[in-house]
Amino acid sequence: MWLRIKRVLSNKTVMLRIAFTLLILLVVRIGSFITVPLFDTRAIVQFMESSGSFVAILNNFSGQALERFSIFALGISPYITASIAVQLLQMVIPSFKEWSEQGETGKQKLNRITRYMSIGLAFVQAFALILGISVNGSVLIPSLEASAVERYRYFFYAYMALVMTGGSALVIWLADQITKKGVGNGTSILITAGIVTSLPAMWTTLWTKYITNGAGGWDIVLFILVLLIYFAILFGVVYVHIATRRIPIQYANRQGKSDSHIPMKINSASVIPVIFAQTILSIPLTIVGFTSGSQTSGLAGWINNIFNFQQPIGFILYVILIVIFSFFYSFLTINPDKIADNLQKSNAYVPGIRPGIETKDFIAKLLFKITVIGTVYLVILAVLPIITSIVFGFQGAEASAITLGGTSLLIIVGVAIETTQQVETDASQTEYSGIFR
Repeated sequence: MWLRIKRVLSNKTVMLRIAFTLLILLVVRIGSFITVPLFDTRAIVQFMESSGSFVAILNNFSGQALERFSIFALGISPYITASIAVQLLQMVIPSFKEWSEQGETGKQKLNRITRYMSIGLAFVQAFALILGISVNGSVLIPSLEASAVERYRYFFYAYMALVMTGGSALVIWLADQITKKGVGNGTSILITAGIVTSLPAMWTTLWTKYITNGAGGWDIVLFILVLLIYFAILFGVVYVHIATRRIPIQYANRQGKSDSHIPMKINSASVIPVIFAQTILSIPLTIVGFTSGSQTSGLAGWINNIFNFQQPIGFILYVILIVIFSFFYSFLTINPDKIADNLQKSNAYVPGIRPGIETKDFIAKLLFKITVIGTVYLVILAVLPIITSIVFGFQGAEASAITLGGTSLLIIVGVAIETTQQVETDASQTEYSGIFR
């Protein structure tokens, strides 16, 4: 391990890329504290207290920029939504599917469409967010004249939405710069950086609950127990993330034993199914929060019982959605028919399996079995924050700050492992290139 660290630290090119990435992260962090002009920040505080978990997800991904209603409040989330939408549209729009198979040229076309779509989504999302917050009262600073507010209210809203759209566009551009000139995937790095900023709040809340305000003795034991559970979950997530099922491959024109294989991750769908499930369940709750003051009676109470995953019905629906999206996304990203076709074109085969349809069926069955394991893992990881909140009695702000498991940990671990591997690969490639100079 120390040899790897020494190799990275002694590599000037890699260190410059790391420094560039840290500089971009600093710029994004500074921007997250710049409030949108004309907006009264007291309105967002009231809104965050009464909103659904969908807004909490956005706030977490933006590094708490949303709760400050900064110019980077939307963060990279419009681009993520647009990317997923474009990926799904490839199934129904023939031209999109053709571009996805055209290599780098087609990829550039899809990326351009994704960026345009993300800008449009950012404006719609920002304007809808401002309108939703304004339901509870004025969102404009008190110093504006009442007549001007009444006459140009929606003009001010559109102006603030454009500022937030510009901030989101800048974040997307900065993410591209990290991908090109820094280390790791820029989008993933920015999301992870936003999530990591919430970790100190979790440890501070735990310390305050069990040590500062605790009675000693049993509270100290609970504090240590929570820490042990957190690190046990962390090690488990790391283990499952790097776990793969290797399909051995043999080439007909090669003699002897072959070490070639197709790696299939246990959790091939990653965190996408959980995010989809949370988003679908949280949107109705957020709409109710926009339009209704009480979420315990009438239609609002009915919707809360069905879509709130902390309620029995919502919890069951949450698990079902994770299972459905896990299988859907796994088979969307890994196409057994395409893999079998590529193997046949490469004059390769799976030992003991005939090329063509039998290979496709073999890969499909294997993917199904792996996805079952990955789905169970995702469900356990997704419901852990809910279960631990009930067991340890975390409520309100405590439950929001203290999350044992969940999507955040999965994202942090995944991005950390992939970025570390890229840094080590870049350091090795630069080192080896010197032999031929």
